[in-house]
Amino acid sequence: MDQDVIVKAAEAATTEVFTTMLNLQAVPEASHLEQGSPEVVDGIVALIGLAGPWIGTGVINCSPDLACQISSTMLMAEYEAVNADVLDAVAEIANMIVGNVKTTLEEHVGPLGLSVPTVVYGRNFFVKSVGPQSWTVVPFRIGSELLTVKLCLAQNQDPHGTRAKRTYSLQC
Repeated sequence: MDQDVIVKAAEAATTEVFTTMLNLQAVPEASHLEQGSPEVVDGIVALIGLAGPWIGTGVINCSPDLACQISSTMLMAEYEAVNADVLDAVAEIANMIVGNVKTTLEEHVGPLGLSVPTVVYGRNFFVKSVGPQSWTVVPFRIGSELLTVKLCLAQNQDPHGTRAKRTYSLQC
């Protein structure tokens, strides 16, 4: 998959979501590829799986402060600490961003499905996908905060699910 297509899709999706949903400016910074060992993460990570002719994961990462700012704007309430509402708001923003990226990528690779977002909050943890694939990393500056959009995509070696179509019989 062409990295420029992924970067442009991530930039367009993120800036659109932040402009229309939050009235905030998300300024893209220099994108890069990430390989090898995962970095230690502090903050909030939302993960969404993609499946179809291409498979992979979309990840949104931000600080607790940015998550609270996003939630306060989105939910029209004041959030100063991470709670279930903040995690839900970050999951929804991730769903919108990765969903918009998916729609753009479908023009190049065919239909894709999305999983339900999973959100992790903590300090000093790793997020890693199994396999040798590289991640396309697109950081955004939102005020003084940083939001990172990461996408890891690989061509599906079994796009029709033939390995999953097995017949099992139970004998009692």
